[in-house]
Amino acid sequence: MKHRGRHRRRRRGRALRAALAGTALALTAAATLISTSQATDADDPGALKPLTAPAETAPLRLTEHEVPRDWLDRLSSRMGRPVGVGAVLADPDGALRDAEDCPADDRRALPVEPAATRAYCWTGTDGWRSGAVTTSGDADDDGRWGEHRVVLSGWSHEGRPARDGTATAERGLARVAFVDAGDPAGLRYTWALLAVPVDGGRDYRGLGSPVSGMVWYQDKLLVTAGRGEDSALYVYDVDRVLRATVDGMPVGRVPGGWSAAGARYVLPAVASYRPAGADAPRPGGISLDRSTAPDSLVAHEAVPGDHDGPTRLWRYAFSDAPRRTGLLATDPLSRAHPVEAYETELTDVRSVLSHRSGWYLGRMTGTPDERGSLWRQDGEGARPIRCGADETHRCWSGRTASLSHWQETGEVWSQSGRMLFALPLASVDRSLD
Repeated sequence: MKHRGRHRRRRRGRALRAALAGTALALTAAATLISTSQATDADDPGALKPLTAPAETAPLRLTEHEVPRDWLDRLSSRMGRPVGVGAVLADPDGALRDAEDCPADDRRALPVEPAATRAYCWTGTDGWRSGAVTTSGDADDDGRWGEHRVVLSGWSHEGRPARDGTATAERGLARVAFVDAGDPAGLRYTWALLAVPVDGGRDYRGLGSPVSGMVWYQDKLLVTAGRGEDSALYVYDVDRVLRATVDGMPVGRVPGGWSAAGARYVLPAVASYRPAGADAPRPGGISLDRSTAPDSLVAHEAVPGDHDGPTRLWRYAFSDAPRRTGLLATDPLSRAHPVEAYETELTDVRSVLSHRSGWYLGRMTGTPDERGSLWRQDGEGARPIRCGADETHRCWSGRTASLSHWQETGEVWSQSGRMLFALPLASVDRSLD
C-alpha cells in the first residue's frame, strides 16, 4: 500500500491562520462569571509517579488480532471496490457553522481559558454524542493526507430500547465524520459508520462502543472500545472505505444491498488489540505523540465515574516496519508492550495529550454540563490553567473527551457538545498557573 502525502509541501495559508487566531472569538464573556463555589478544585496532584515493575506494566500489554484478509476481500467484493479519503470528502453530507452563527447554548461548551481561535458547530446530530477527534496532522507529519487537510470527528449514538424491549438499530453505534478542513471558512463533512466484519466477511455489524479515543496514524485509524466489545482498540484502514447502497437505519446486509444506519459510507475494522485480562486497565482517551522516537500512542485509563484514583497513563511505540504502517510495535507473539507508564493522582481524567516532557490531562470537575480543568503534569509537578477573578481551575470544557495536537500548525483540536474547536498549544502553556 502506498502511503500518500509524505513529501512536505509549502505551508500555505499562514496569513489566513494568523488572522483567524488574532480575531478572538467573542464567546467567553458570559462564561467567565464562575461562582466562588467552583473555585475549590482538586488538590495539587504533584508529580507523575513512574511505573516500572513488571507487575505494574504487564497488565497494560495488548495482543494484536488481525481480521482475516479473505474476510475483508470478501466484503469488498460484495459491496464494491473500496474508496479513499479523497472520494469521501468529495461527497459531503453537510457543512459546519462558524462559531458566530452557532446557538449560545452550544458556544457555552467552549473553554474560557485559553480561548479557541477557531470554532464551529454541528447540525443534524440529535441523538448522537460527540467524542474523540484526530486529524491529518496525526496521520502525516506534513499535516495533509494527499492534498487534503482533514479532521476526523467521532460520534456515538445515545439510542434507547424501544417500548417492546428490543434495541433500536442505532443503539450503541459509532460513526466518524470526515471533515474537509482545507478552507477554514467552509468546513464540510461526510459520515462513515464504524463497523466490524462478521460471518467470514459476508456481513458486518456496528461497533458497539462510545468513541472516547481516536488516533489517525499513517493509513490506520485506532479507536477505543469499551468492555462490551472485548477489545481495547479497534483498527480501521482509511483506504478501505466502502459505500453503503441502501439508505436506511438497519446495519449490514439487507434486501437490496447494504445499509449503514443512515450513513453513506462504512469503515470495516481490519484488526483489534485486546488487553491482558478481563480486569486489565483499558485505554479511555488516546492521542499521538510525535515528539518521541519512534512516534507513540499515549493513553489514559478508562475508569468509572466513582473511581477515586490514582489514574494510570502509558504509551506504546508505533511500528516502523514497512508492512505494518499505522500499527503498534509488537513482539513475536503479537503483543504490544507499554514503553512508559505513570500514575497520576488526578481523578475523572477524560482526555490526554503528551508532548515532549509534559502530559496534558483534561478532567471533569462536576457534571458534564459544568466546566472541567486542564493540567500539565510531569516528573516534577503539576500546574492547572486558571481563570476568573477567583483563580478557579474550572476553565476548560467539561465534556471534552479528546485532545489532538496538529504538530505542523501547533494547534490542539478538540470538541465538546456540538462544538469543534482549535487553539494553539502555546496558548495552553501560557495559561498554566
